[in-house]
Amino acid sequence: MSENKKAEKIVGVKGMNDILPADAPLWELFENTVHSVLKSYGFQQIRTPIVEPTALFARGLGAVTDIVEKEMYSFTDTLNGDNLTLRPESTAGVVRAALEHNLTYDGPKRLWYSGPMFRHERPQRGRYRQFHQIGAEAIGFTGPDIDAELIMMCQRLWDDLGLQDIRLELNSIGDAEERNKHRADLIIYFEQHKDVLDTDAQRRLLSNPLRILDTKNPTMQEMVNGAPKLLDYLGEASRAHFDGVQKILQHNNIPYTVNPRLVRGMDYYNRTVFEWVTDQLGSQGTVCGGGRYDPLVEMFGGKPTPACGFAMGVERLLELMKASGEQYAPNQCDVYLVHQGEAAQLQSFVLAERLRSAGLDVVLHCASSNAGGGFKSQMKRADASGAAFAIIIGDDEIANATAVVKNLRDASAETAQHAVAFDAVPDYLVDQIVGDDHDHEHIHYHS
Repeated sequence: MSENKKAEKIVGVKGMNDILPADAPLWELFENTVHSVLKSYGFQQIRTPIVEPTALFARGLGAVTDIVEKEMYSFTDTLNGDNLTLRPESTAGVVRAALEHNLTYDGPKRLWYSGPMFRHERPQRGRYRQFHQIGAEAIGFTGPDIDAELIMMCQRLWDDLGLQDIRLELNSIGDAEERNKHRADLIIYFEQHKDVLDTDAQRRLLSNPLRILDTKNPTMQEMVNGAPKLLDYLGEASRAHFDGVQKILQHNNIPYTVNPRLVRGMDYYNRTVFEWVTDQLGSQGTVCGGGRYDPLVEMFGGKPTPACGFAMGVERLLELMKASGEQYAPNQCDVYLVHQGEAAQLQSFVLAERLRSAGLDVVLHCASSNAGGGFKSQMKRADASGAAFAIIIGDDEIANATAVVKNLRDASAETAQHAVAFDAVPDYLVDQIVGDDHDHEHIHYHS
């Protein structure tokens, strides 16, 4: 490269987004709330790799699903020839881990996960090629009670986040034998209306006709509405299970709509399926989906084990939180330390460490290439940091062994400055900050 030629700028991969510091407080608030709710129901965290054998998803999701056919980031490991895939979802990986490590040897397990997923889709609002999910998997539970508990856990989360425009849609897709009978009649019905089927529907006609019911194509809606309904094919056990879920939800005043066209995109689902849907995000209206997947453990080589779970799209829910009109204001720190002169700088480091040991978040002003180091410019940065207090140390303060403590946020005390002895500053600020906020939260949620 010649000395005068400017290096070409490298930008991020399309559809894989940076989460910038300004957005981090909203993510933290969301994640902390979800983690708290999951813990309150007895769920334990599991962390699985983002790379899994390609066969795991081909077997678990179904070879003719859109994800496996068109959306997976799959590659051959050049070092050993293994066929690997960036995970497009986490249920298959969690079940693989539970089976591999025999997690249910001593009884059922409630598990939860969070992290990035990868699908090669056309990027649009709420749909990205690297996206994030938080999900829960309850493995080893047979009855409708765990299905209902998972749904109620979601409702509690929406309430805790202040989200109101999310509705629950519910369906049962029965067991394999019931779906096979329905599938045969569905193929006959769709073949009678083949002239209405779009390209995707014709491709799915024999391989996965159930997915045609989930079409968003407006020209097919009337035809699809007249298709045989799977609910009419449910046997006694499937019907009783679905009735059991509804009974618990009704008893706990959880509103829902039975949507007979609701199916899930993965092959491993059976019986209960559900989605939480909003009208505020355009075509990407599903913010959380899940259901029962009793066949999956056996599909992966284990003994038959019942299971149920859900996954929520973090980016879509964050969009809803922003749309709700609430403000999420970060505090970079509790205290910003301003100093002038070498002795003041050295003392500031000592004081900053003592404040951190006392449990406070502290930013110590450091030299910047684009900002002056005078008191005035430092105080501007202190104000911009969101800190509640600034500590000011200069030559006079060093001589007197005191620091000036300035309240930056309380309008009634905006001009109030107090000279506090160095040794007394930590106790003084802890009393001022933590005393007013026993939770000592650094992310404030307000209208």
